[in-house]
Amino acid sequence: MKMNSTPRLILASDSPRRKQLLSEAGFQFESGALPFDESYPPNIVKGQIGEYLATKKNEIHRDHYDDDAVIITADTIVLKGDLLLEKPKDEKVAFDMIRRLSGACHQVITGVCVSDPDKRSIFSEVTQVFFRHLTDDEINHYIENFKPFDKAGAYGIQEWIGMIGITHILGSYYNVMGLPVEKLYTVLKEQYAIVPLPLR
Repeated sequence: MKMNSTPRLILASDSPRRKQLLSEAGFQFESGALPFDESYPPNIVKGQIGEYLATKKNEIHRDHYDDDAVIITADTIVLKGDLLLEKPKDEKVAFDMIRRLSGACHQVITGVCVSDPDKRSIFSEVTQVFFRHLTDDEINHYIENFKPFDKAGAYGIQEWIGMIGITHILGSYYNVMGLPVEKLYTVLKEQYAIVPLPLR
């Protein structure tokens, strides 16, 4: 691909946060996700689940687009030690998850897969997140008002609980939101010759 060409860029995701981040990075893209089974092998190393699921999502969407589209897929997981905290199914599970994160450090890992018809790039970003001790009232207030049931780990760093509860992070803030923008920007630029319009 030439630097001044305009490949069709697809963000294969329904996540409003990923759409927001890719748009704010300056890229023009289409978005939308096909149905996907988010299961993974029981013996997989937990830190590799994000990359595994992002790659499987990409393969499904690659078969759907028969042109020269560049497809981005991503999956974010939260690890507290060896415990995987997925999307909570209800208020009780969300409360228990946030209680586990309170006063402690956890990892947010986003796996990303980018592909065109000729190649595929797979990478992860890891961010350490530190919460202060949260009261039960604070946790309940957050769950009742922000309904974090579509978020791994039951919270969004950009929301109220991140503002009042997170003391510091080590790594990418945007990775915790669901998309490691700096690393993705570099991959799109260097491996797929895609940059935001003003830079072409």
